[in-house]
Amino acid sequence: MASDPLIAFPGKLPTAGNVWLLLQLADSAFPSGGFVHSGGLETAWQHGEIRNRNDLASFVESGLRQAARASLPFLHPAHQEPKELPFIDRECEAFISNHVANRASRFQGRALMASSIRIFSIPDFAPPFGHFAPMLGAVGNCLGLERGETARLFLFQQVRGYCSAAVRLGIVGPLEAQALQGRMTPILETLMEECFHLGIDDACQTSPLLDLWQGTHDRLYSRLFQS
Repeated sequence: MASDPLIAFPGKLPTAGNVWLLLQLADSAFPSGGFVHSGGLETAWQHGEIRNRNDLASFVESGLRQAARASLPFLHPAHQEPKELPFIDRECEAFISNHVANRASRFQGRALMASSIRIFSIPDFAPPFGHFAPMLGAVGNCLGLERGETARLFLFQQVRGYCSAAVRLGIVGPLEAQALQGRMTPILETLMEECFHLGIDDACQTSPLLDLWQGTHDRLYSRLFQS
């Protein structure tokens, strides 16, 4: 048996294989760097914007809607045409004007790329900035995931990140966070349908206040997360 535990990825997987791959990519143990970010939740919590569980649910729903409308328009074309990733990545860089959100997107995208190269032996796309949404689209295509599977993976990572951050900030406990995540399922499916055919020109911010909270994260006196 070879001493190197990394296995060369064999190419596109059949449907059953995609289920295992999706579970691996969605696993919290996969080193994509998402758990060091709160998506502005920490700032909103410290400034009293989130006062109870209902406020948290409203914040998470707004965050998911913004993530879908602002990021899936970059994920979809990158999945359909990975060769266009440099152009799509530049467009994403221009779109994310919030310096904290921009930094978080680049951090996660580069972590995803580096991990996928090491784990699955995929080629290095070497994009100019490495934003997360287009990177995930291109990586998903390379690994044989369907576009819908890749988009669901993206949205799952967003809601998982919010719920995990809420637990670590002490807003809710683990069981209540899981219950909240479960209640978001119908919303996630609706967002999938609404955003499935969106392209780069359709990208938009739907929650300016949430973007403002995230943009002021660096000004917090003490912080647990990077964004």
